[in-house]
Amino acid sequence: MKRLSFRARVLLSLVVFALVPASVLLLGGVELVRNALPVLSGRAPWEHAAATGRKAIAAARASKLTPEQEAAVADHEQVLTNSLEQASRVSYLFSRTVAIAAAVAVIGIALLALIASRTAGHLSRQLSRPLSEVVEWTELIARGRPLPEGPPRRGAPEFETLRRRMRKMDSALAAARERELEAERLEAFRETARRVAHELKNPLTPIRLAVTSLRRASEGDPHMAEIIDVLDTESRRLEAMARSFAQFGTLPEGTAAEVDLVELASAVARSLNSARVHVTVEHSGELPLVRGYHDALSRALTNVVLNAIDACADGGAVTIIVGRRWHEGRALVELRVRDTGAGIPPARIESIWQPYVTSKPGGTGLGLAIVRQTIVAHHGFVSASSTAGVGTEIALALPIDGNPTEVVEPAVEEE
Repeated sequence: MKRLSFRARVLLSLVVFALVPASVLLLGGVELVRNALPVLSGRAPWEHAAATGRKAIAAARASKLTPEQEAAVADHEQVLTNSLEQASRVSYLFSRTVAIAAAVAVIGIALLALIASRTAGHLSRQLSRPLSEVVEWTELIARGRPLPEGPPRRGAPEFETLRRRMRKMDSALAAARERELEAERLEAFRETARRVAHELKNPLTPIRLAVTSLRRASEGDPHMAEIIDVLDTESRRLEAMARSFAQFGTLPEGTAAEVDLVELASAVARSLNSARVHVTVEHSGELPLVRGYHDALSRALTNVVLNAIDACADGGAVTIIVGRRWHEGRALVELRVRDTGAGIPPARIESIWQPYVTSKPGGTGLGLAIVRQTIVAHHGFVSASSTAGVGTEIALALPIDGNPTEVVEPAVEEE
């Protein structure tokens, strides 16, 4: 037997709960009236009184009566007759009242059934439609599919609140799934980087020793000196690549300490400032310290500034702006590195944080990936915006209290 739908069950339940008690009350009232009317009409007592009265009148008339007594007996007989007729009329009306009450009860039950069915139908629609939608949404959320857009189905205002909260929950779950996938992907990248770094470092040490020995043994031979220079250059490049892979494969370690980001930015600017590209620091007065790993943050900021310098032509400028920022109700300190370079193409800016993505010849594509990994390890987040022909701005945001902010994937703003 096919099970009734939720709406049908609600409709049936509401109709039964509305109709059955009312019908019992109406029918019970009719039965009560039917049983009570004979008592209330008083016909039986009046008939008994009339019968005994006639016997008394007959007995009185059998004896010799004076004219006054005869008149009194006649008046009494008339009163008995009138009372008996009145009781008969009342009994007749009461008997018809029972039929009328029964008819009214039937009509009332029919009207009640109609009203109850219409009301129950409306209530069942108000309950079943939004509930069916919510059930459908739970299935979509469980499967990781997007929730439908468009106007909501009709229902109580509480269902609209439930819809909004389910949409918020779906967004949070989607973000959590994305973060989990991203974490797994980054862990796989880090494991690969650690293995590559290990495989590169093993032969690099004897290679570097061999290059040094060859240089000493071939002093005075220009041809060998040129070959050794090539070997030295390429081995150094491989060594730098191995360091990059090792940095990407390892999260910041050691003991965290209070870091002054204004001082850190000033030190990076001094070390990288040159006549070709001028690096300056701007800050909004005294800023709170952040808790983190100084060396890792310094390397991250240095990578960003080096990329900005590479993007600038001769005479360009790079500005490091240190200031406050609020995100999700949390106070942060933000490092923004702004350059006057050519900008990043919109098609590529979304992938600049991904490992092994680079546009530099011979680059590893790990610079910004290491930056992002370092900032996320400090419970912060990164973002990028770029305007063609104007320049690029990279932002690194770190929480002041050292506690995790809500984990946010790198945001990219294009103008």
